[in-house]
Amino acid sequence: MKIVIAPDKFKGSLTGLQFCNAVEEGITKILPNVEIVKLPLADGGDGTIEILEYHLKGKRITIKVNDPLFRKIEASYLYMDKTSTAFIEMAEASGMYLLNKEEQNCFNTTTLGTGELILDAINKGAKTIILGIGGSATNDCGIGMATALGYKFEDENGKELEPVGKNLSQIRVINCRDVIDALKSIDFKVACDVTNPLYGKNGAAYVYGSQKGASEIEVQDLDNGLKNIAAVFKKQFHRDVQNIKGAGAAGGMGAGTLVFFNAELKSGIDLVKGLVDFDTKIKHADFIITGEGKLDSQTLSGKTIDGVIASAKKYNIPVAAFCGSVSLSIDEASHFGVYYTDAIMNKAKNLEDAMRNSYKYLVDIASKFTQKIKR
Repeated sequence: MKIVIAPDKFKGSLTGLQFCNAVEEGITKILPNVEIVKLPLADGGDGTIEILEYHLKGKRITIKVNDPLFRKIEASYLYMDKTSTAFIEMAEASGMYLLNKEEQNCFNTTTLGTGELILDAINKGAKTIILGIGGSATNDCGIGMATALGYKFEDENGKELEPVGKNLSQIRVINCRDVIDALKSIDFKVACDVTNPLYGKNGAAYVYGSQKGASEIEVQDLDNGLKNIAAVFKKQFHRDVQNIKGAGAAGGMGAGTLVFFNAELKSGIDLVKGLVDFDTKIKHADFIITGEGKLDSQTLSGKTIDGVIASAKKYNIPVAAFCGSVSLSIDEASHFGVYYTDAIMNKAKNLEDAMRNSYKYLVDIASKFTQKIKR
């Protein structure tokens, strides 16, 4: 029997690899000779670097960059020499987690540090750059990132503007004279699981601005700024970004990468699965065990479990989901393609107990499942 273990992390509790180890321990108690393939996954958000490092044996490169408030910090990305590919997590340089609560306000923040990581990767020889854009502290439509690569953003008097969200509404011209030549030859893929348009009530500012610390008035100003830069994009680059799905991702980074890099916006889990050759490795499996912190209807729209189910269906492999909590009924889970579910919260006394002892409970869950399939 061949069992593939392919989870996402349990945020704040278990890494994907720890999940794999716990489930392996539980299975081999019952079936010591089973073939187990560990394929921890991520959906392009935080934690993806660790997963790709595990699978692809790339090297971490750490450099000094600007954080969202223009302070020098160290940030890293993953570089794969063999394929001249860099994987960059935007959150490493421009993430919310880099700021204290009182510092968080996407009216004043920049993606400059993300651009500096990209520039370093290009200078190292990268031909393909995969950019994960989850967890950002910004709403600057990528103008900070673009500044690091030579773009300049000018007001009506030709004065260069600081690349932060509040200045989007003042941009009249994007000066491309100093953009680095190498940019044209880089293949950019952006891991993007959000479908928001750039501006408007469902756009970047109105949906995410307040979560990133902007006041009601600042959210309106940011939305006007996004509308303004969209008009500049249309006029200068003949790109109408508003109706492209995901343009509003990460404070407009979706739109920014489209215009500045001619990037391709792709599902994060699909990108990661492709990089680790997931569909080939699961062939001839009898079961796939997946999991993440919570299994609900949202999990099944572009998240890791959804990606695992899509691949499993190609080969008619049954999928079991072990999660922190499950809010779907057995029938609902079955409808989505999940053959078996179990949750740590079914065993734990409370959330604190679940977080602290998730490894132990996962071993038990895996053993119980293995007893069922052994018969």
